Amino acid sequence: MNKSVAVLGLGRFGKSLARTLYASGANVMVADRDPELIESLAGTYSYGISADLSSEEAVRGLGLEEMDIVVVAMASDLAASVMTVMLAKELGVKTVVAKAYDERMGKILTRVGADRLIFPEDETGARVARKLLSDNFLEFFEIDKNLCLLEMKPKPEWVGKTLIELNLRGKYQMNVVAIRDASNKMHTLVDPSRPIDEDCEMLVILEKKGLSKL
Repeated sequence: MNKSVAVLGLGRFGKSLARTLYASGANVMVADRDPELIESLAGTYSYGISADLSSEEAVRGLGLEEMDIVVVAMASDLAASVMTVMLAKELGVKTVVAKAYDERMGKILTRVGADRLIFPEDETGARVARKLLSDNFLEFFEIDKNLCLLEMKPKPEWVGKTLIELNLRGKYQMNVVAIRDASNKMHTLVDPSRPIDEDCEMLVILEKKGLSKL
């Protein structure tokens, strides 16, 4: 089942995040106080709501309790960010992600319930979107328009099988370039006949068109 994600605040980061989430198959709800901005982004989200995100009543009316993930992306307003993070957790949202401009703001947002922080100067919306959509993705890097590099945990159904058995290159157009074992040692000479361990981390290169299938 596709994940449902709410992106609250449509600055540069929020727009990039929503666009990539939607293109990757997520059910995306966006909210911003500017209805013209929401309208201008039509086609990059599932549905949009114009709302004053500094108002508790307005935020309660967004239906955040129906979302798998809520991204609080209006870091310019600390009070609104704190209120929204607290409210989302109160409503039972499993994963609340908050954008922070600096470490001090990040500490405040973590203290009031944020499960994960995003510092926009370090992470692009597209990169964060890829990581949010998969429980297995640890890191995502774009190599060029066609290729990307992933650091990921093995999918549950891969554990105990060899790379030969899995045929990842044939199924996902994916090449395993290194594996980090449980002792945190990186092996670049990967034995294709060795069973995959559930505690390992895999460094892989694949075409972007194979991401949604993966």
